[in-house]
Amino acid sequence: MLAGGALSSVLPPLGDPEQAQRVAQAIEQPARVDGQVIDYFRRVLAEHYTADKMLGPRSLLRPVLAQIEVLDELRRGAGAAHADPLLHVLAQYAEMAGWLHQDLGETSEAMDWTRRAAEWAHCAGDTQMTAYMLVRQANIACLTDDHAAVVQLAAAARRHPAELEPKLNALAAQQQARGLAMLGEHNQAFDLLDLAAEILRDHPRLSYAEVPVYLHYYGSDTLMEQSAACHRAAGRADRAVTILAEQIDKLPAHLVRDRGHLTAKLAIAVVQGEHDPARAADLGHRALNGALRTRPARIRRDLHTLDGQLSKRWPDHPDVKALHDALAE
Repeated sequence: MLAGGALSSVLPPLGDPEQAQRVAQAIEQPARVDGQVIDYFRRVLAEHYTADKMLGPRSLLRPVLAQIEVLDELRRGAGAAHADPLLHVLAQYAEMAGWLHQDLGETSEAMDWTRRAAEWAHCAGDTQMTAYMLVRQANIACLTDDHAAVVQLAAAARRHPAELEPKLNALAAQQQARGLAMLGEHNQAFDLLDLAAEILRDHPRLSYAEVPVYLHYYGSDTLMEQSAACHRAAGRADRAVTILAEQIDKLPAHLVRDRGHLTAKLAIAVVQGEHDPARAADLGHRALNGALRTRPARIRRDLHTLDGQLSKRWPDHPDVKALHDALAE
């Protein structure tokens, strides 16, 4: 693969020649896998997480799937001492494949990869990743409007809180709250959001060394942002507008996808809370720019919802018509 140049299409630059030789030998003879080879794949995955926020899913899915194929071949032939570390890394790659499919709107593939990640994590004895995969399945279930599954999966993730990273327990409570809010159980939902906030206040830093990558970035701001959906479901759209506007202001400009996603959600909240078609349409145009640059399905879905709500309530408003035409184009 090195001689033919094919390896470079699967793996990013390998650094020094010694490292390149080590990875190449491991691919040719999986029994030669060692800690340095596994660490290489961990570093590559960390770069993918960084790139995802700027590039979106289409640019990353193919290399991630190709790297999973290489890692799975290594797993089949590696010695017993490196089986669990490989399974641990495979679970992380499969989780990312699930996320990328989800961001593309491919929920069936997203769920398949997430379940495969859970299986590899369980085989590796990774308690944190196994629980996190239940949260990820709950997140995917949101997209299919199976709110009962959202509640059940998130509750299962936090069934043994003493064994969990506290931030993971808070994330699961947040996800369970979202499902309850959609089912109309608003009091229970906000009780869980309060619990999640309390956990994060008591545990601002990670308590375990080995946790899913997302938890390194999860904190009170993310919880606040996610709570906006619960406020909207409970008829508190004005509160959702305030929350989302504050969170957008905190995001760096280069995080185009994340800003676009929050802006689309803010536009929907403005329709429901402020009844301001001009502002909502303006926010829709801004979100559309993020959708065109990174192409995640989440922004497209929210913009479709926004367009439907605006066109139904203010069909003759010029700003609403302009946004509708831009989306159609």
